[in-house]
Amino acid sequence: MAAVGAEARRGEGWRAAPLTVPRSAGKLPRPGKRGRDPQARQSATRRDAASCPADTSGPTGAPRASPGPRPLTLLEARPARSPQFPPAPRVRRARPSRPAARSAACRSAEIPRAPWTPWPSPRCPLGPGPLRAWSPPCGGIRAAAAAPAWCVPCLVSLDTLQELCRKEKLTCKSIGITKRNLNNYEVEYLCDYKVVKDMEYYLVKWKGWPDSTNTWEPLQNLKCPLLLQQFSNDKHNYLSQVKKGKAISLKDNNKALKPAIAEYIVKKAKQRIALQRWQDELNRRKNHKGMIFVENTVDLEGPPSDFYYINEYKPAPGISLVNEATFGCSCTDCFFEKCCPAEAGVLLAYNKNQQIKIPPGTPIYECNSRCQCGPDCPNRIVQKGTQYSLCIFRTSNGCGWGVKTLVKIKRMSFVMEYVGEVITSEEAERRGQLYDNKGITYLFDLDYESDEFTVDAARYGNVSHFVNHSCDPNLQVFNVFIDNLDTRLPRIALFSTRTINAGEELTFDYQMKGSGDISSDSVDHSPAKKRVRTVCKCGAVTCRGYLN
Repeated sequence: MAAVGAEARRGEGWRAAPLTVPRSAGKLPRPGKRGRDPQARQSATRRDAASCPADTSGPTGAPRASPGPRPLTLLEARPARSPQFPPAPRVRRARPSRPAARSAACRSAEIPRAPWTPWPSPRCPLGPGPLRAWSPPCGGIRAAAAAPAWCVPCLVSLDTLQELCRKEKLTCKSIGITKRNLNNYEVEYLCDYKVVKDMEYYLVKWKGWPDSTNTWEPLQNLKCPLLLQQFSNDKHNYLSQVKKGKAISLKDNNKALKPAIAEYIVKKAKQRIALQRWQDELNRRKNHKGMIFVENTVDLEGPPSDFYYINEYKPAPGISLVNEATFGCSCTDCFFEKCCPAEAGVLLAYNKNQQIKIPPGTPIYECNSRCQCGPDCPNRIVQKGTQYSLCIFRTSNGCGWGVKTLVKIKRMSFVMEYVGEVITSEEAERRGQLYDNKGITYLFDLDYESDEFTVDAARYGNVSHFVNHSCDPNLQVFNVFIDNLDTRLPRIALFSTRTINAGEELTFDYQMKGSGDISSDSVDHSPAKKRVRTVCKCGAVTCRGYLN
């Protein structure tokens, strides 16, 4: 690409562009032959948002830009003078009202900005390897429209960009740094504690500022009671863990925290921030009414690094999902007229209380996009999505992450849909061997009529990705057909089997069949055959001992 670009633009001038970032009747499917991960290293946590109000006057001993190299700017590949490429938004240097005094040592230690050099081989400041061309994500969008091959996304996080801007006294409206808030100081979290001359001090991490600008602030200057309470709770939780459950407290005459305690407190604070951001991301991506919360009061596990939230099936390459119905009903009242279920030869699945009334193993046919009934039709339940607020939480029994309901759920009510990547059965066997070796699985066989496809929720999924197994579950699976009437590709819905109280964990049997019986795949008929078996930790009285 570099050679092509150089040849296409031979003789044209190039220049560096500043960095800019935009604003921010059959058997039911079962999870297959492999048990799910009881210790899945996946993520989440709910966090109370707590922070001090912004203090534009600055902290005691206000953080100052430390000397060091200036951040590299991204290069935008475009001609120096061309009417086709209007100038990109500029990152302007703020003009401080009172320049900070700096010592001669600081000035001598400062690394000057390197002069601009010709194009030859720019490198990304965040990773190894040369790049063919740099283009800022927003400033170069207009240039990228004309030459999309020359646009490279920025891998720097928004927080890092804000810290770099404040460190260099730069303003950039695209990432929320303006002259008005350039010198604002807001407490993000507390890092450490000490007592000097009978006065208590806390080490403050300032939001949007690098760690090098952390400052010690007296307790009387901190107006963030929730952050102070979190700091105290984290300290005592760590001490309780060290003493094997025996809660202790620091003596009043202790002048400072041990480094291990301070390190744990900082990790816990960063975990809260990361999980809160992930929670916000989940709620931005969901398309249903119920809210998603995350919570971790057990360990330091953070958000999953390789999980992507989706709301519907994601077909793998080579698989086509036809999500357009060929016919629909013309009912005015689907309860009393010949509706979609009757056309398919089955009964209407729901009663007037929106509860399922058909036995397990019977398919659900809901009204689709071609039906003339409105969105309030009683035969539109699963397609409306989860109506309950759910919480992804870290379990304390070694089962990794789980899901609990935050509200009471009535029996026989729709709770959630199981979604993921749709793959072939052959691909599922290949992935299943890898998952078995790791002791995990998210494979759900779509075997309502045939066994051609499987849903893999390992990387792509929704809240159901985190639902744990139980040999005595409170959820039952049903096949659902709405717009896609292909019997090889039913949608998978989870309904409550009994009343589920607020705070109770949601579970389903990974080996559940349409009749409610245990799949024969979970029984080892050949002890001589070497198998990787996953121990079940559900704790139920009827526990089978293994997930597979």
